[in-house]
Amino acid sequence: MISVQRFLNTKTQQLAYFVRAYWNKRILYQELDLYFWDTMEEWSQVSQGQGQGKNQPCSQRERVFWYLLHQLHFWPEHSLLNDPVLRCDLDLCVTYLECQKKYPFSPDYIGARP
Repeated sequence: MISVQRFLNTKTQQLAYFVRAYWNKRILYQELDLYFWDTMEEWSQVSQGQGQGKNQPCSQRERVFWYLLHQLHFWPEHSLLNDPVLRCDLDLCVTYLECQKKYPFSPDYIGARP
């Protein structure tokens, strides 16, 4: 089993890559949707061990990760590609996840663990 931190280190970069690839039409929506379900399955295998488990508080990065992932699953394909307000919103999240530096981020982007 993997830890929450290890899961996030891997998945945040993957999520950013998949979203950018989808927007640039390098992958189809079905691949993005499959990534969502694969991530949910992998999350079910995350360690619940002391000090690094699912019961620990979420970091800001993790909250943005879950927010973005849930938004991708919630909105229809057409909206994800063509709604400029939604796309700007999600692009901000992707940029935050891609950034290796820590900086304050709007509390509007708070996702919850499944």
